Amino acid sequence: MTIVTRFAPSPTGYLHIGGARTALFNWLYTKHVGGRFLLRIEDTDQERSSKGAVEAIYDGLKWLGLDWEGDAVLQSQRAPRHREVAEQLLASGNAYHCYCTPDELTAMRELAMKEGRPPRYDGRWRDRDPKEAPPGVKPAVRLKAPRTGETIIDDQVQGEVRIAADQLDDMVLLRSDGTPTYMMAVVVDDHDMGITHVIRGVDHLTNAARQVQLFRAMNWAVPVYAHIPLIHGPDGAKLSKRHGALGVQEYAKMGYLPEAMRNYLARLGWSHGDAEIFSTEQAIEWFDLPGIGRSAARFDFDKLRNLNGVYLQQADDDRLANLIAPNFDPALTPDQAARLKTLMPELKKRAKDLNELADNARFLTAARPLSLDPKAEALLGAEARAMLGRLLPILTTVGDWKVAGIEAAVRAFGEAEGRKLGDVAQPIRAALTGKATSPGVFDVMAVLGRDDALGRITDVAR
Repeated sequence: MTIVTRFAPSPTGYLHIGGARTALFNWLYTKHVGGRFLLRIEDTDQERSSKGAVEAIYDGLKWLGLDWEGDAVLQSQRAPRHREVAEQLLASGNAYHCYCTPDELTAMRELAMKEGRPPRYDGRWRDRDPKEAPPGVKPAVRLKAPRTGETIIDDQVQGEVRIAADQLDDMVLLRSDGTPTYMMAVVVDDHDMGITHVIRGVDHLTNAARQVQLFRAMNWAVPVYAHIPLIHGPDGAKLSKRHGALGVQEYAKMGYLPEAMRNYLARLGWSHGDAEIFSTEQAIEWFDLPGIGRSAARFDFDKLRNLNGVYLQQADDDRLANLIAPNFDPALTPDQAARLKTLMPELKKRAKDLNELADNARFLTAARPLSLDPKAEALLGAEARAMLGRLLPILTTVGDWKVAGIEAAVRAFGEAEGRKLGDVAQPIRAALTGKATSPGVFDVMAVLGRDDALGRITDVAR
């Protein structure tokens, strides 16, 4: 049997971090077993759905590198099929017309709450003759759910879940205007798409019991369910924007690499021994449903940022240079782009995200005289500036403007002045970059070239 999974977001906003992890788990499991990963856009709520949100979902999944098979299924386009199945249920006696008016349903809920009962439909039209229907009332279609026994879900994460029949009422399949409900659409679509495994958030667990009843009413195979834990903030509270409940594309804008994001999301609720940092290929090899825990995962920005830093150091230098090139305005000249790629092995060691990497490299294109940050300004006191003034004539005598020659000249100057190398190098760094940290100062001087390097030192020397 070919395993088929699906990711089925509602396009009512961005692809948030919880949805991205759900998509990732489905994708990893499918890749692990050699199955098929499908995408369905559950856009039946036309008032809240938007084309922009659909595109954001597509873009977010593509940025994460989660490829799906075939075209995405738009649930809203399948309403005729949903109504067709409702008619089949009516014909088989597994569904019935309900003629309750909105006022009756409201009164029913209020009475139940007053009596301390759950506000469930009381089944008053379950066995009544439709001839008793009040005139002018368009009926809804309800599932004739079992009145006794239990609905059992053998969940691959939560274990065996039993829900008594009296905890579930006869759910609506078609509203009185003929539109299918979410429950109806999901079951029909899962069946028609051949979904074998439903991997989704634990907040859908109660939905699963209702959906199982509908599968069985149609004599369809029930998929395997795996309800994964929710994501909380580091303080254990429900995930909010302050914790990181942002759209996936926001993380792209903040300079995170997709491979780092995949690694981090995979560890939110799933584990393989003590492995913390692993490639996507390893995740595919290791991922399985038993590795998913039941406890809520905790999102930690600091851990994500540190992990991203690890991936930056491992990333290809040319790729990183190309990724941050759009951050420069005006655009990099060919010479500046070459400088960036040359220094990238050192630049990436000092950054945790692409934006920080670009900021650290901005001195390569900065106009003279450079603006100095406070730490650089502190390194360039009167004594340091005077020292650079004495160093300049020596640097002008360097014949071969390469790292070895520049370093030899600076070291000789430091020894002549009775100074440690760092005492000389730090003011040079501040003059060249406007910052107190940078790649090796001799590498920077070599990359900038004789004229630019000496010009920057001249700007601050006395």
